[in-house]
Amino acid sequence: MNLRSILILAGLILGLSVGALLGTSAMGVAVAEAAQPIGTLWLNALTMTVVPLVFSLLVTGVVAAGQEADGSRIGVRALVWFAILLLAACLLSVVVTTTLLDLWPVPASAAALRTGAEAAPAIGSTSDWLVGFIPTNPIKAASDTAMTPLVVFALLFGFAITRIEPEFQRHLDMVFKAIVQAMLVIVQWILWLAPIGVCALAIGVGAKMGAGAVGALGHYVVIIAVACIATALACYVAGPLLGRVSPLTFARAALPAQVVALSTQSSLASLPAMIDAANTLGVRKEEAGVVLPLAVSIFRAASAAANVGVAIYLAHLLDIPLSLGVLLLGACVAAVVSLAAVGLPAQVSFFASIGPVCLAMGVPIGILPLLLAVETFPDIFRTVGNVTADLTVARIVARRDVRERVKRSTPGG
Repeated sequence: MNLRSILILAGLILGLSVGALLGTSAMGVAVAEAAQPIGTLWLNALTMTVVPLVFSLLVTGVVAAGQEADGSRIGVRALVWFAILLLAACLLSVVVTTTLLDLWPVPASAAALRTGAEAAPAIGSTSDWLVGFIPTNPIKAASDTAMTPLVVFALLFGFAITRIEPEFQRHLDMVFKAIVQAMLVIVQWILWLAPIGVCALAIGVGAKMGAGAVGALGHYVVIIAVACIATALACYVAGPLLGRVSPLTFARAALPAQVVALSTQSSLASLPAMIDAANTLGVRKEEAGVVLPLAVSIFRAASAAANVGVAIYLAHLLDIPLSLGVLLLGACVAAVVSLAAVGLPAQVSFFASIGPVCLAMGVPIGILPLLLAVETFPDIFRTVGNVTADLTVARIVARRDVRERVKRSTPGG
C-alpha cells in the first residue's frame, strides 16, 4: 500500500468517524453541510477527466494492440484469446456477483447512501438502446457521458488510424498519447487531494449510517474479492481444458507466480515468475516472450470482471434494476475498456475503467470515491486473478506448438 492509498484510507476513516460521532445533531448537520460542497467539487473535478481520458486511452490502446502483435501468428492468436477470455470473465462476474447479491444482499444500513445520488444517463427502450450503439454526434455523446456510443466510436477511430498511411498514423497516435499524458497529470493533481475529498464525502455518509458504514464497505470488499477469485478458479478449468494440461500441473506451475502477485500486487513484477511458470507448463521461451508481455500490457481478466462487479454492486446499493441486456452491455464495455486502461496508477485506473461501465449501465458514480479508499483489499485478488489468467492464455495460445514439440521428443514419434 503506497502513501497515497494510506492517506485516502485515513481520510475515509476520519470522515466516517467524525460523521458517526456527530450524527444528526445540529453540529453534525452543520459539519456535513459544510463538507458536502468540498466533496462534490472534488468528485466533479475527477469526473471531468473520464471522457477525454477513456476516449484517448481506447484510441491509443487499439493502435498499440496492433503494433504489439506485430503481425505475428502468435501475437494475433493471443489478441483473439484475450478478447474471448475477457468477455467470458465479465460474463462470469455478472452471474457470480448477481447471484451473491441475491443470496447476501447489500446491508440495510447502506440504504442511506442512496440519498442524493445523481442519476446517470437513462438506458431507454430496447430499440433506443440498440440504435444508440452508433452515435449520430460523437461530441454530443461525450457531452452526455453516453459511454457506449463513445466507446464504439473510439474503437472505430482507433481501427481507422491503423489503416492510414504510417506517417499520419504516427502523428495521430502521438496526439492522443499526449492527451492521455496531459489528462493523467490533471488526474494526479486531483488524486493528491483525494484524502480531503474522500473525507468530506465520508462525513455525510458517517452521519447517516454511523458504524453501519464499515459493515457496508466490508460487504463490498468481500463481494468484489469473490468475483476476482471466481475468475481465478475458472482459469483452473479453462487452462487445463483448452490448453490440454493436467489441472495439478497447472496449479503447481501457477502457484509461485500467484505468490509473487499476492505480495507485490503487480502483474509486471510477477512477469519473471510467470515466464518460469510458463516454461513448467511446456510453453517455449519464444512463445512466452511474446504472449506474456503482451498479456501483462493489455490483458486483465480479473480486473475487468471486478469492474463489472462494482457496477452491479452499485446498482444493487442504489436500488437500480438491471435488465439482462444492460448486464450484457456492462460486460462488453468492461471488457473493452479494460484493454485500454493499462499501465495506469491504481487510483486512476479505478475511475477510468469502472466509470464508463457504470455510466453505460445507467449507474451513478458518485459513491466510487468511497470505494476507492478500500480498493487496496480487492486489488490483491485482482492481481492474483490477472496473473492466473495470463498463464492460462499463454498455455492456450501455445498448445499447438507444444503438441508438436511433445511428438518430436517422444521416442519413435
